[in-house]
Amino acid sequence: MEKFNFNNKIFSLIENSEKGKVNSETIFKYKQEGNLVTAEYYGGPIKYGKIIAHLENNKLDMLYQCITTESELKAGKAIANISLTSNNKIKLKLNWEWLGKKNERGISEYIEH
Repeated sequence: MEKFNFNNKIFSLIENSEKGKVNSETIFKYKQEGNLVTAEYYGGPIKYGKIIAHLENNKLDMLYQCITTESELKAGKAIANISLTSNNKIKLKLNWEWLGKKNERGISEYIEH
């Protein structure tokens, strides 16, 4: 049995780097089947986004893509370190990177609702 269960969990942003696109209005809705974790996200500057990830121990290896409210298409990759808060909510700390010419990087943190 997996230590972490993402199925039907909702997450929101705690903190983001300057080059990140999501904000506190962006909602992430996760699903999980075994080690496959997916999510849809939207709100704030994100019109629609999708995540696909592989869960292994306390890490998610992620690929993501989105379209912003300014019609900008973005894609990236991240490694998310997973931890539990004192009240057993899942917390994610992502080391992410946009794919493309600039390869901008950053760190963001998310918490389960």
